[in-house]
Amino acid sequence: MKHYQDVIIRPILTEKSYDGIADMRYTFQVNLHSNKTEIKQAVEALFNVKVAKVNTVRTMGKIKRMGTHSGRTPEIKKAIVTLDPSSKPIEFFEGMY
Repeated sequence: MKHYQDVIIRPILTEKSYDGIADMRYTFQVNLHSNKTEIKQAVEALFNVKVAKVNTVRTMGKIKRMGTHSGRTPEIKKAIVTLDPSSKPIEFFEGMY
C-alpha cells in the first residue's frame, strides 16, 4: 500500500489546467507507477472530495543536447481528476480561477 503523498507529487498549474478548474477538473503530477484507482483514493483522502473519473497521460522525456552530449528530461505522468458535481471544490485551488 502506497502512502497518498507518494502517489500525488504536485499540482500542475498551467493556463489549460486553470480553464478546467471552473468545471471541477484538476490536474496533478503523479507517480509513474500509480494506477487510476490509487490516484482516485489519494485525491479523495487528501482533499476530502468525491471523484467522478480520472484520466491519465504519460509523457516521454524530450531529448536535450549540450554540446556533443545528449540526454533525456524525465518522463512524467499527469492525472486529470474530475470531481462529482455534488462534491465541494478543492480548497487549494479556490482563488486561482
